Amino acid sequence: MPIYKTRLKGRQKVATGTMAFRFEKPAGFAFKAGQFADYTLINPVETDAEGNTRGFSLASAPYENNLMFATRMRDTAFKRVLRSMELGTEITLDAPYGSFTLHNNSRIPAVFLTGGIGVTPVRSIILQARHDNLPHKIFLFNSNRRPEDAPFLDELIEAQEKNSNYAFIGTMTETQHSAKNWDGETGYINKAMLEKYVGDLTLPIFYLTGPASLVTAMRKTLNDAGVDDDNIRTEEFSGY
Repeated sequence: MPIYKTRLKGRQKVATGTMAFRFEKPAGFAFKAGQFADYTLINPVETDAEGNTRGFSLASAPYENNLMFATRMRDTAFKRVLRSMELGTEITLDAPYGSFTLHNNSRIPAVFLTGGIGVTPVRSIILQARHDNLPHKIFLFNSNRRPEDAPFLDELIEAQEKNSNYAFIGTMTETQHSAKNWDGETGYINKAMLEKYVGDLTLPIFYLTGPASLVTAMRKTLNDAGVDDDNIRTEEFSGY
């Protein structure tokens, strides 16, 4: 893959403890919705044993003018530098990588089962599908503790207004600790919840993305429901 140079254009909080970072899109750079990139800091003011390179899903859709990723803000040298570096700071970009992309056969529904920061590649896919007017039936199940912890929550809910083939099903597991009202689903994603919205679970292709514990639990739920492993695709997020 070619190595690109890009500059930080902006950053914003998108959930509790989670920030999104926007970068210039280098000339000639192209990618598919759902892919990821390796970002490398250039001569950072500090470093640690984890090094100066991290891989992040491209949360931006290919049609958007900027590149964006979002991450939980752990206390590491890499993320401390990200949080404080000046706008316009240059970094390198090694991309695109990955095959966590929407399947081509539009007659087969796509069901995304996500948790926490794992929703970032799905944001790219959902927005690009709307932009391209894809006929795929898409379901996004998104599990978080509280609405405050859910990156891009409002945007993913509102995307339904512009794509009648897309359904967002958010579920929260700790609403008792939330300061926001929530009238969606509660509890963990399970077979009954999936069947309520999807119906026959043997028909779609499932995309599991999030912490390894979520991916493992969702795969077991699907296997127990009779879903073939050939219809399950995964992307695990570790360490954030």
